[in-house]
Amino acid sequence: MGKNKYIETPEKMYELFTKYKESINNSSEWEKVQYVGKDGDRVADALKPPYTMEGFEIFVVDNTEVTYPDLTEYFEGKNESYKDYFPICSRIRNEIRANQITGGMLGFYNPSITQRLNGLADKKETTLKGSINIPNLPDIGNRE
Repeated sequence: MGKNKYIETPEKMYELFTKYKESINNSSEWEKVQYVGKDGDRVADALKPPYTMEGFEIFVVDNTEVTYPDLTEYFEGKNESYKDYFPICSRIRNEIRANQITGGMLGFYNPSITQRLNGLADKKETTLKGSINIPNLPDIGNRE
């Protein structure tokens, strides 16, 4: 008899992810305070945090029977008993990545961190070619 899954179905997994996205989109926890105008009026703008795998795992722990933030069995694709979850987990991973990349490109999230988190790098290969031309020097110290 196989181990019972904490998240019973792939549909339940995606339902949890949808609720996670709603919690992020409705979050008022993060604010950027600015002082604008000649009088320095205080303006607070609500910031929307990016989706992250770690954030989703914490959300799952807080909202299910899962007692540790590790969804590796569902997401890694190695255990055949979780194969029904692979398409939905791939979709979740892609939604998280798309959110981070788009937010980074639009300047809502730090582009440098977004690049590193998602394995995006501007790789430039530089090749230096050169030589040293040493003119004939007089013999020093009677060397031959």
